[in-house]
Amino acid sequence: MTTPTVRVIDSHTEGEPTRVVVAGGPELGPGTAAQRREVFLEQFDGFRSAVCNEPRGFDAMVGALLLPPNDPRAIAQVIFFNNVACLGMCVHGTIGVGETLRHLGRATSGRHRVETPVGDVTIDLRADGSVAVENVESYRTRRDVAVETRFGKVAGDVAWGGNWFFLVSHEQHRQELLASRIAELTDFTWAIREALPRQGITGTDGAEIDHIELFGPPLTAHADSRNFVLCPGREYDRSPCGTGTSAKMACLAADGKLRDGATWRQESILGTCFTGSVRATPRGVIPTVAGRAWITAESTLRLGEDDPFREGIRK
Repeated sequence: MTTPTVRVIDSHTEGEPTRVVVAGGPELGPGTAAQRREVFLEQFDGFRSAVCNEPRGFDAMVGALLLPPNDPRAIAQVIFFNNVACLGMCVHGTIGVGETLRHLGRATSGRHRVETPVGDVTIDLRADGSVAVENVESYRTRRDVAVETRFGKVAGDVAWGGNWFFLVSHEQHRQELLASRIAELTDFTWAIREALPRQGITGTDGAEIDHIELFGPPLTAHADSRNFVLCPGREYDRSPCGTGTSAKMACLAADGKLRDGATWRQESILGTCFTGSVRATPRGVIPTVAGRAWITAESTLRLGEDDPFREGIRK
């Protein structure tokens, strides 16, 4: 009996891992990224877990299923997922996909369209080795929303950057954003995450807010801000979080603190940096976020039929 195999290319974007499935993924049929994502969710959740969870992955791993585009003018279609669920969009993952396509010789320098479940985005493979992502439209829906947590009352903004975020300023959270405090920051942000649905605080149409983002002063002179981002699987983002940077810039623009074309440099909890800018729309902004990704491995995952953890150790 032949053991099913999955070919993957691993990378990290400013510290955050991406595992791109380039062969051996499930057959999802024709359709848009949103339609195929629904098929993936309903029929292939075991594949998601096998790729991202132990023993083949780990909690911070983000998977990206590379698919042929629905529109031939796009270079690829991609569905993102992590240790617990599918994601709407993932900018660090899109940077990783761009670097993977360049590594495979499937994309040359310049701009290319990529289809995602929340809309088409554009990647720009730059000569300096960086990848810029022109993300989906991002916007703030609520400002200074108070939530009661076991740490006390905290106020933040609700914004969309391809995923839903609750963004909290340093004046509100008063936490030191240091890598040595990741455990404490995880507890603090998880308390906010748990409190939001209990108090009926959601995104548009009741959408779950599954990312919590704390901001504070940067530790490096070249950055404008430092953040800590808790992702849906209770794991922190090693990168500055591209969809979170998009949501943050949307809030800054709404407050008149970021003009069109101005540069925003977002520092992660590990000290890595994304560079961003925005273009105003009637509802919010079109953000562009740029960073570097590095290829770390080319692997073949084996999904043995008699392996008790063929579908990973589920969360």
